[in-house]
Amino acid sequence: MKETATKIALVTGGASGLGLAISKKFVDHNILTIITGRNVEKLNEAAASLGSLCVPLVCDMNNLQQIPQIIQSLVSKHGTIDILVNNAGINMKKNLLEVTDQDFLNIIQTNVLGMFSLSREVAKVMIDKKQGVIVNISSMAAYYGIPKVIAYTASKSAIEGMTRAMAVELSPLGIRVNCIAPGFIKTKMSAAALDSDPERKNKVLGRTPMGKLGIPEDVANTTYFLACDESA
Repeated sequence: MKETATKIALVTGGASGLGLAISKKFVDHNILTIITGRNVEKLNEAAASLGSLCVPLVCDMNNLQQIPQIIQSLVSKHGTIDILVNNAGINMKKNLLEVTDQDFLNIIQTNVLGMFSLSREVAKVMIDKKQGVIVNISSMAAYYGIPKVIAYTASKSAIEGMTRAMAVELSPLGIRVNCIAPGFIKTKMSAAALDSDPERKNKVLGRTPMGKLGIPEDVANTTYFLACDESA
């Protein structure tokens, strides 16, 4: 039987991939974890697999108007939010010359504006207590050029810049802000893409010093460390 929850965490995009691994790590350490996403079925399935310390919450990061109300509702119900993990994001693989303005805006809307709006509202809650942790999930795409992901790259570069700005502004108020930029991680989506393209897979592994893909648990472990008091 689980102990009483020690902290309250909010993990966006928590129903699959990295978000699910992070949520499992938190739940395993008695952190009440609220997971968000747009797919009700996926959310409920993930929450059922993680047990009573996981709470599913339908939330569309594109609907900026609803975010303040969602955060207020969560605080009313759970008392506070100790940890925010900004993991939700979308990608689009397309040749640069074929990317439309709307394509680009769609990625920025979800990956940048949604993340900013949520962080702002959660920071208001954390400032009241003078403590809290925000962990943003970026990508190696912010560090070197990867073809056919121009909008995604722009969004992750923006997240890294915002992380630095948030850290400088919020740290004196007791809120730690960090960012993780994973390399190639073995998820269902990435495995399917790489296994069907041996040339690309060999190129990926050739640029990875350890010669293997990371696993979601690697990112979950790092996220947990940054979220817990030991990383203060």
